[in-house]
Amino acid sequence: IAEGLMKERISEVARGVNRVNHQRTVDAARLLGFNLMCLHTVCDNLAAKFLKDKIEKENPERIEDLLRLLKEIPEYQEAMKIGAGPKTFNGSEESRCGKIALTELTGGTEGSPKLYEEMVQAGIGTTVAMHISEEHLKEAQVSNLNVVIAGHISSDSLGVNLFLDELEKQGIEIIACSGLTRISRN
Repeated sequence: IAEGLMKERISEVARGVNRVNHQRTVDAARLLGFNLMCLHTVCDNLAAKFLKDKIEKENPERIEDLLRLLKEIPEYQEAMKIGAGPKTFNGSEESRCGKIALTELTGGTEGSPKLYEEMVQAGIGTTVAMHISEEHLKEAQVSNLNVVIAGHISSDSLGVNLFLDELEKQGIEIIACSGLTRISRN
């Protein structure tokens, strides 16, 4: 079911990135003599695994428990200071979580909005994501799926920080910029 629903979305994303100048940053780095590599998805995957492990360990029963768990993470604590911390977009803090699925944390885009109904049918009660579009939120509401948004830049910072911690252990100085909230776990 998921593959069938995702096929349309994958095609849509492919058409959208077709017009992008993929070499602009690569060419600029080459002209400036800089080394370059993209680790965005790798860092998103690190954040997703970190959250998955924490959620599985704590096994929150209600949305308020899930929010409390997320708000213990330093990157989300920093985001809360500017009003961008974890929030419930659908459901209430008293709602039971049920099975929790981490979605829209990695992959660069959202899946098909039609997936939410299938997720609920499969027994998932709550999704945790970086962000959600209005179209997707409406489908989640129709499906009675709890939606907790952890935050986009704070989730990006979490994953990047986990990667940077490994570089820091090797003696590399880390200078945060461009929206990164640097939190060292070393």
